[in-house]
Amino acid sequence: MKALALFSGGLDSSLAIKIIQAQKIQILALNFLTPFSALENRRKVEQIARELGVNLQIEFLGEEYLEIVKHPKYGYGKHLNPCLDCRILMLKKAKEVMEKINASFVITGEVVGQRPMSQYKSALQLVERESGLKELIVRPLSAKLLTPTIPEKNGWIDRNSLFGIYGRARREQIELARQWKIKHYFSPAGGCLLTDPAFSQKISDLLAHNQFSLESIELLRLGRHFRLSPSAKLVVGRNKRENEQMLQRKREKEIYFRPVGAKGPVAVGQGEFNPSLISLAVQIIAHYCNMDLVDIEYRTSDRKEKIRSRAMEEKEIERFRVIKDESI
Repeated sequence: MKALALFSGGLDSSLAIKIIQAQKIQILALNFLTPFSALENRRKVEQIARELGVNLQIEFLGEEYLEIVKHPKYGYGKHLNPCLDCRILMLKKAKEVMEKINASFVITGEVVGQRPMSQYKSALQLVERESGLKELIVRPLSAKLLTPTIPEKNGWIDRNSLFGIYGRARREQIELARQWKIKHYFSPAGGCLLTDPAFSQKISDLLAHNQFSLESIELLRLGRHFRLSPSAKLVVGRNKRENEQMLQRKREKEIYFRPVGAKGPVAVGQGEFNPSLISLAVQIIAHYCNMDLVDIEYRTSDRKEKIRSRAMEEKEIERFRVIKDESI
């Protein structure tokens, strides 16, 4: 008997795997990366899978994930997190993998009542129906609170060995982790940037100006963000690491700015820039060079030029910020 486990690297999905492993069932762990996953998580996910003794498969969800963020059938959570649509998409992909590896069912770490949008009984039933996995999703941590699944009814797994955990308190899970010596796992809701209010503001700006794409999303993790016009946006580096990351980008339609003969930030322009918007951009960049007058070089795919500019005052800069806290 073989099963496929949706694996985030969190405690609940780790425990779900341990519970089913105890029944001598072979498990493949499936982890999904999205454009909004925390980049540093991948190595830790791999480490946690090794500690659990399971093989790991990582799948990237790109353009199709952007579509559910733009047009979620079941709406958003508190910010721009389309939790139900996200879960359905992941389980649809899981069904494809399950069939490919000849697994018999899917395991998740969901706990009834833990998340207000996606982990109540009617939502769990909706997700099963929409994903095409009706009665084939086993939720070991809360199985005794739910209708028996096909693996339970057919005796593939022992329902008596499953749990009936409910709600947001995690005392039972932490105790199980202690008993089974599970020490490494992600904190709850720590991996999706769409749940972050500041990040959601940046996404809202892209959506409002029809600039929501994989390339524009890459820059949301970096820099201070400025909306110069409905069609032009500027991202200004905050430190040496971000400056280096921006310089490494080679996108044909972007404009790259950097100070010449002065210390200061690298910046990237996305969208349509005319001469007046380029002038506006260099004034903003000059502000962060701590000089009244500075030379800023900019380059596109076919030309490179230099402009000497005065620094824009802080009060003027404020009206262009996508979010007010420039540290975000």
